[in-house]
Amino acid sequence: MHCVLSILYAMALYNQHVCPVNNWVYNESCVEPLPLQRGPVLCCTLDNIPLISKCGTLPPESCFFSLICSTGSFMVMLIGLLRYAHVIEKHQNCILNTAGLSTGWLCAAGLIMVGNFQVDFAKVLHYVGAGVAFPSSMLFVCLQSALTYRLAKTQEEYWIGHIRVGMALLALIALVLSGVFFCQESFALQHASAIFEWIYCSIIMFFYGTFAFEFGGMSGDTLMVLSKGGAMQSFSTSEHKTEVGGGTGHHQPEGLSIL
Repeated sequence: MHCVLSILYAMALYNQHVCPVNNWVYNESCVEPLPLQRGPVLCCTLDNIPLISKCGTLPPESCFFSLICSTGSFMVMLIGLLRYAHVIEKHQNCILNTAGLSTGWLCAAGLIMVGNFQVDFAKVLHYVGAGVAFPSSMLFVCLQSALTYRLAKTQEEYWIGHIRVGMALLALIALVLSGVFFCQESFALQHASAIFEWIYCSIIMFFYGTFAFEFGGMSGDTLMVLSKGGAMQSFSTSEHKTEVGGGTGHHQPEGLSIL
C-alpha cells in the first residue's frame, strides 16, 4: 500500500500538480499555473504543497486516489474483522476487541469520504472524512497495541507488542505535528505538515502489516467465529456440557445391567 501511495505522488509530480517534497520555497502567487510551467525552477504556491489529498485532487491522479482509498477502506474493514474474530477464537472477546473493530470500521468510513470527495471540489465533506479517518486510525493502533499486551503469553508476542507500541507513539507524534503545522500560516511549516502526513500514513500501513504474525495461524475456525456471531466460546462450553451429559447417560445403562 505504501508503494501505491508513492505511485500517486509520482503521478502528481510528473503532471506538475504538486511541487516536489524537497522544495521548501513557496510564493503568494505565480505568473503561470504550475502545470504550464517549464524549466528546472518552478514557481510554487500553497495550492501545490504535496499533501496526500493534493496529490489526488486532479485527474488522472484523482481516479487513482479514489481507487486507493476505496480498496484501502475495504482492506481496513476486512483486517479489522479478521483480527476481531482471531482474538475471540484464540482467547475471548473483550471491550478492547470490540472497540478496536468499531474504530477500524469508523476509519474505513472516513477513508471512503476522503477518497471520493476531493479537497478542491468538496472541501467540507473531504475534511469531515479526514477528521474521522485520522483520529479513528490513531485510536485503532492504540487499542490494538494495548490488546496485544493484554493477550501476550510468549516472548514473541511481547516483542510484537513492543513494536506496535513504538509505531503507535511515532504515529501519534507525526499526527500531532502534522495537525499543528497545517494550521500555521508559515509556508515552511505547512510543507512540514505534508511530510509528517506522509510519515503518519506510512506508519499506519506498516502497523496493519504486523497483523501478519497473528493471521499466519488462522484457520477455518476463525470464519466459524464470524458465522456464529462471535459466540465460539459459549458454543464450545455448551458442546462440552452436552458431551459430558452424554457420557454420563451412556455409562448409566451399563451400571444398571451389572446390577
